[in-house]
Amino acid sequence: MNTRLDHVGVNVRDLPALTAWYKDAFGLTEVFAFTLDGPGLSAVVLEHPHGWRIELLARAGSGPGLRAPDPLTAALTEGYGHFAVTTPEFDPVYAALVAHGAGEAMKPGPSPEPGVRMAWVTDPEGNLIELIEKNAE
Repeated sequence: MNTRLDHVGVNVRDLPALTAWYKDAFGLTEVFAFTLDGPGLSAVVLEHPHGWRIELLARAGSGPGLRAPDPLTAALTEGYGHFAVTTPEFDPVYAALVAHGAGEAMKPGPSPEPGVRMAWVTDPEGNLIELIEKNAE
């Protein structure tokens, strides 16, 4: 089966604010935006220079869902819990995200996977993001 992950969708309350935050924090560019007038859904697709994408979606009348403070608490709820990015510049990326207003959910440390470091942050609306550094010494 020849497949690959295309994007991750994240439902947000404030689409303009979160669009600006993800663009600034991760260096993403807007690929396209759309609105579905019937259901009142608006979305923006953002892309990283390395090709990964995130789709931010907002719909009038939405309410907050899972806002777990850390990954262990998130694992108590079934369904979407987080998305993860990997980087060889782990510490500078973590520091830059925190400087851009990311919440610190779990400070950098070893992952259960051998040779891997991880950290967890939240976007301004509390969505969990995992940072991974593979082959850490």
